[in-house]
Amino acid sequence: MKIFRRQLLLLAAAVVMPVACGKDGNAEPELPGMEKVSYTATDMNIPNPERGFYTPIEIHEASKSPVSASAVNAGRKLGHTLFLLEFHLTDYVGSEIAENYLDCIRANFASLRENGAKAIVRFCYSNGSEASDKPWDATEELVLTHIGQLKPILQEYYDVILVLQAGFVGSWGEWYYTDNFVFNPKTDADYQPRKHVVDALLDAMPADRQIALRTPEFKMKIYGHSLADTITVSTAHQASEKARLGGHNDCYLASSNDTGTYGSKDERRYWAAESLYTIMGGETCGTSSYCHCGPQDGAHGTLADMAEYHFTYLNIGYHQGVIQRWKTEGCFNEIDRRLGYRYVLENGYFTEKPAAGEDFRVVLNVRNDGFAPAQNPRDAELVLTDASGKVVKTWKLNSDPRYWMPGAVTKVDQTIQLPSGISGEMTLSLNLPDPCQTIRSNPRFSIQLANEGLWNEKTGYNKLYSFSL
Repeated sequence: MKIFRRQLLLLAAAVVMPVACGKDGNAEPELPGMEKVSYTATDMNIPNPERGFYTPIEIHEASKSPVSASAVNAGRKLGHTLFLLEFHLTDYVGSEIAENYLDCIRANFASLRENGAKAIVRFCYSNGSEASDKPWDATEELVLTHIGQLKPILQEYYDVILVLQAGFVGSWGEWYYTDNFVFNPKTDADYQPRKHVVDALLDAMPADRQIALRTPEFKMKIYGHSLADTITVSTAHQASEKARLGGHNDCYLASSNDTGTYGSKDERRYWAAESLYTIMGGETCGTSSYCHCGPQDGAHGTLADMAEYHFTYLNIGYHQGVIQRWKTEGCFNEIDRRLGYRYVLENGYFTEKPAAGEDFRVVLNVRNDGFAPAQNPRDAELVLTDASGKVVKTWKLNSDPRYWMPGAVTKVDQTIQLPSGISGEMTLSLNLPDPCQTIRSNPRFSIQLANEGLWNEKTGYNKLYSFSL
């Protein structure tokens, strides 16, 4: 895997440029004619968007109140900005979804948009696997009808959806206990009904959002993929089904195969490679020898496993035995900080004597201490402001944060031209806002660098350098 990972990073060199190092392991020499600025990292758990522990919420009835501002703010104090919205369609297992329940779905998304949080989303029909819990799901025909009803809502509020879990099939929407889909699919024909559901979900969501499948086998069998077909830097983050299908492991670290999540070593390798470019998350479901912080009893431990499978999110509410073990053994805070991306600015170089109307070179070295890169589209721009805070000019960054790889330092090297006729005190900042226009100007949806003293919570800018003209 180390060799494969290195090949991926080399392929990405046009976008992600690891900083050259000398024999002593230090970064490249000082750049002539440029001023170097070093930045201090922070250990705080930052409430950044689209990453971290999530709070699960089950919505069974249309009358349930939407996610509140107080719930969002309570999570942010802990560094958490995600919710799992699990919509239970139990009352509609034999009919279309009622309009008041559709309104309830809209209200939850609208509240997240207003208050600065995002959701992992799942739809299901049953909340148990006993005979008394039946029906476990709806017919394929009705599932497709429901997806058609939900499509306009998903299209309208995709800005606050991190990922849509495939759901619908089986109890809890986990694709196992099922009345209407083949229980243990073997043939291509057996998988066709599930493929119809996934195809409908891919169509229902905008092309820049992903659908998460419960096991790697489902993606491999439904679409005929093998280990040789894993996503690479050249096929990542496109509108293809391959690039838009991630995973969710809802029995993470529970056993040698995560209670049936994996059927072979190739499936493990497949998800480890795919998750560098697709969203991986889930929840734990019980303590085992595999969920210790570090190596024990032949298992390489939670921290190494999360890095290998590039985890972006996890359930903070389940399983409490596992959460408590991480706290007791001392790795919980590190997991909390490192889920998803964690971009740290190491240093920057700036043209030493800037002048209005002249070229101005900016070199930034950004380290990703997280388990994964950002996975959804993310704008990146340099912003020049004057002494009053007014924006003088912005420049789109020539680097995509989705390729700022974990465990690596990305070198961003860009020359901009300062506007003519400006003077006075100037500040250059890095802005990493959400590209959706509905929330782009809300700093709660912007990425804060894991550094001390750079973040402006009112603008969402990360201050890089101040100078006089």
